[in-house]
Amino acid sequence: MSRQADVWVDDRKAGLLAETDEGYTFQYDPVYLDNVDSLPVSLTMPLREQLYQSAVLFPFFDGLIPEGWLLQIAEDNWKLAAKDRFGLLLACCRDCIGNVSIMERIS
Repeated sequence: MSRQADVWVDDRKAGLLAETDEGYTFQYDPVYLDNVDSLPVSLTMPLREQLYQSAVLFPFFDGLIPEGWLLQIAEDNWKLAAKDRFGLLLACCRDCIGNVSIMERIS
């Protein structure tokens, strides 16, 4: 079973990020794509209908995860391993710096 997260830009759901057995996927929400004011989550992930796929967590999302002492606090408090990048993203990036937020999707 894969873990999933809704990706929000400002106050609008932009897409779905998922961890799969093969790696990671991200797909923009069709409603978000239909809005002329929509912004890409990253310059490296322009708006498009096609699914993004990667064997590793996309660099933009990985870059949202805290580093240094703040990462250590997150690992200690949530008992997450530094290698569990998706788990750290879900735990730490609900309200991160910038206009992108990650909200875990519970099935």
